[in-house]
Amino acid sequence: MNGDFKPVFIPRLQERGHFGIKFGLENIQALVEGLGRPDAGFPVILIAGTNGKGSTGAFLAHMLKAAGFVVGWTTSPHLVDMAERVWVDGEPIGEGALELLLSEVFEAEEAAGLHATYFELMIAAALSAFRMTGVEVALVEVGMGGRWDATNATDPILTVLTSVGLDHQHYLGDTREAIAREKLCTARDGRPLVLGPSLDPDWIRPLLPCAPTLHPAPRLGPADIRWDHSRVHGKRVNLAGLHQLDNLATAFEAVRQLQDLGFPIPDDHLWAGVAATHWPGRIWKVPSLKGVWMDGAHNPEGARVLADHALACGVRPHLYFGAMGDKDLGGLARELKRMRPLSVTFVQGDAPRYATAQALGEAWGLEAPMLTVAEAAAHLRAQVEAPRLVTGSLYLLGDLLRELGVRPF
Repeated sequence: MNGDFKPVFIPRLQERGHFGIKFGLENIQALVEGLGRPDAGFPVILIAGTNGKGSTGAFLAHMLKAAGFVVGWTTSPHLVDMAERVWVDGEPIGEGALELLLSEVFEAEEAAGLHATYFELMIAAALSAFRMTGVEVALVEVGMGGRWDATNATDPILTVLTSVGLDHQHYLGDTREAIAREKLCTARDGRPLVLGPSLDPDWIRPLLPCAPTLHPAPRLGPADIRWDHSRVHGKRVNLAGLHQLDNLATAFEAVRQLQDLGFPIPDDHLWAGVAATHWPGRIWKVPSLKGVWMDGAHNPEGARVLADHALACGVRPHLYFGAMGDKDLGGLARELKRMRPLSVTFVQGDAPRYATAQALGEAWGLEAPMLTVAEAAAHLRAQVEAPRLVTGSLYLLGDLLRELGVRPF
């Protein structure tokens, strides 16, 4: 990027804030209508779920690319740069392209007399990016829930539901059933709904607001599970953990449904896509740092699979933990304690949404050092023998990566 580049619309978007939910789809509908309905020019696959959306999308995007498709993919949140939220043909679109797209989106917002949310504006920009670059299929990751999520303004040919767990209860409901109902609003009558292996179709069926065709993903196996990768059917999977094999199984089932819909996807290309899949922040070794791993587990379900993986692999790390104050801090701590970390260090960023030292101490039931992001980054640069694991929030990971000067992509 030219050093003279001065973005205007990216800072305007940042001022909107990333968090919360807006009930209703009127804003996003008006935005995409004002942009000439960009999503009408390509098939859309919606990817919903509590955990596993990003990893499933990463597998699916790389498999489709290996099969010869120009793939658009929008995901959230980002780690370092906002442009990470919009991918075309295996690469983030870049800050300059995002600035151009946002200029058109803000113009459409003004013309419609709206005040859209951060997420609505980003989804509109992503759909415009996909039209501009001529993608042949778009993978659209649902943000929060599904019913009122901006992504639900599209008309998907296929919906994926990776998992259902307790998260965002303030907005979605305090039971798995209530949360599932919100997410299942992304399904469509008569169209495929792919279910992750953890989801029982008999549990899902009564919760559906419509009548899609259900396609549960069968689990993959047998598998050889290592801390930093797995092997299944003799093939290496670089995204580590048994849960990632469930996400991969879900992506394979989505491919099968696309094949049934007429997409010319040869099976012999799919494992090449799996081998190319790279998704930072998910049991991810940080480049240039010795023995530092990051995982964005931010709810008890994510923390549980992370702890299970550490226990299965016999890994006891020094744990660096920071989370947003509106998360289930006690549930996160309960699950992460099971890995018997060698030490626990708390990290708090500058954003007011971060949990305080007091809240973290109460959740963990211990007094631990509290570091700023800059102090934690200095710790992580130090050379130590035992592995160090940073977890609790993707926002924490992003803050640390910026402080460390590490580019994840």
